[in-house]
Amino acid sequence: MSESKNMKHQDLDLQFVDNFTSALDADPITDNTRRQVHEAAYSWVSPTPSALPSILAVSPDVAALIGLDDNLRTDNFFRDVFTGNTSFASSNPYAMCYGGHQFGHWAGQLGDGRAINIAEVTHNDLRWVLQLKGAGPTPYSRTADGLAVLRSSIREYLCSEAMHFLGVPSTRALSIGLTGDEVLRDVMYDGHPAYEKGAVVCRVAQSFIRFGSFEIFASRKDISNLKKLADYTITTHYPEIKAEGKQKYVAFFQAVAKRTLEMVLQWQRVGFVHGVMNTDNMSILGQTIDYGPYGWLEGYDHNWTPNTTDRAHRRYRYGYQPRICLWNLMQLANALYPLIEENEPLESILENYQGQYPVEELKMIRAKMGFLQAYDEDKHIIEQWKKVIHLTEVDFTIFFRELSGLDAEDLDDSKGLPTQLLDAFYNSEHYNGDIKIQWDDWWSGYINRLSKETDPIQSRQKEMKLVNPKYVLRNYLAQLCIDKADNQDYSMLHELAVMLRSPYTDNPKYDKWYAKRPEWARNKVGCSMLSCSS
Repeated sequence: MSESKNMKHQDLDLQFVDNFTSALDADPITDNTRRQVHEAAYSWVSPTPSALPSILAVSPDVAALIGLDDNLRTDNFFRDVFTGNTSFASSNPYAMCYGGHQFGHWAGQLGDGRAINIAEVTHNDLRWVLQLKGAGPTPYSRTADGLAVLRSSIREYLCSEAMHFLGVPSTRALSIGLTGDEVLRDVMYDGHPAYEKGAVVCRVAQSFIRFGSFEIFASRKDISNLKKLADYTITTHYPEIKAEGKQKYVAFFQAVAKRTLEMVLQWQRVGFVHGVMNTDNMSILGQTIDYGPYGWLEGYDHNWTPNTTDRAHRRYRYGYQPRICLWNLMQLANALYPLIEENEPLESILENYQGQYPVEELKMIRAKMGFLQAYDEDKHIIEQWKKVIHLTEVDFTIFFRELSGLDAEDLDDSKGLPTQLLDAFYNSEHYNGDIKIQWDDWWSGYINRLSKETDPIQSRQKEMKLVNPKYVLRNYLAQLCIDKADNQDYSMLHELAVMLRSPYTDNPKYDKWYAKRPEWARNKVGCSMLSCSS
């Protein structure tokens, strides 16, 4: 690339700011050595150049979000910046310091071990942080190499965007690229490491501040930096908070709790299981962050977790996610306590979360069931459904999507469950005997309840299809995509990226991906459970 071209496009016409680094204290040590970092919110660090970088895919929506010109996405400088081979002239990269509770235990300092924030930009009065995941070690990498592999990077890139278009609060993904380097990973932590293709994802969010960002300062009794971080976060991300003094921090915690509840409610609605809900993986903005060993419900199972590390205790299982969010909020409350010095307001907010979640969950499942009005019997119908769906393996996504499309002639309790719903069963032969009796009893009650709806059936179908997606990033789809990409075939990566942008729209072109998990994927690595290895 010529010098003139480099100068012309060196900052890609983005509008840079440095709010985070100018407002908070930096680590005075600039060497990129693993260490405990004290009295600082971040450390200056540059990405590590790689052997043969290339860009595989770019999200056009995220590019537009940050003000990136379409014509620059194929520029060599774009490639080099978003794979970590060069930096913007107008920005200084940094890694953030934070701690966290991992699987319920305090882990001390964690930090951005393989994430480097390369810029903060503004566009259309919104501020965005651009972060590279997998671009090399930082002071927080501990014994790791700070790199990521193609396998996990594809999952992060696709899922970030899929969640956004599902209506789930989430960080975004601008791009995914190859580094040209080989990275050694032990996928299942079973003593069989192997080399994989190195990759980098550019993640985008209004902030990557986590619960653990506050916990690290509180744990070290660094109240000065705790207050600086809280004040910065409120001013920058919660400007609607006008209270002063201690009440400001109470209002802040209340706002975070509200957003967290809204986020996990959307997880439950679409059948998403995060897999590793440590406090360092909880965004202070109530957004889904850090896509590691996540998964989507295939058969509806409240005890399912996609994380092999969590296999024994299933702490982060699907049905427990709302409670874990509450537990994590308790840890944030403990971290904010030194700024408030009163238990009662914090406890009140936590109690409100605990009381409000079942209320909001009932509303959410009502919508999925097609109950546009509210009746007292709804709770009984829903609880009965929760019991019968556990009697046999039934695909969560397909069941609700097919329920959304039932016409008047399908709503006949004299015939039992319609074929469309039986198609969601992994083994329809299970629909017999006592199981059939219980399903038919629920079905009869459901039809009777629907008869009380006053809106036209077309209105019910339309509303249901807005909350029951047809296309989600099932683990087996992601694995098929990864397998192709490992062989330099990126066609499925691009196809899924497009499909997942319209998850609620019927499209015959993608009907092949609207299917239950195939039997070969039931216990296949990457299709059932995953490790944190990436």
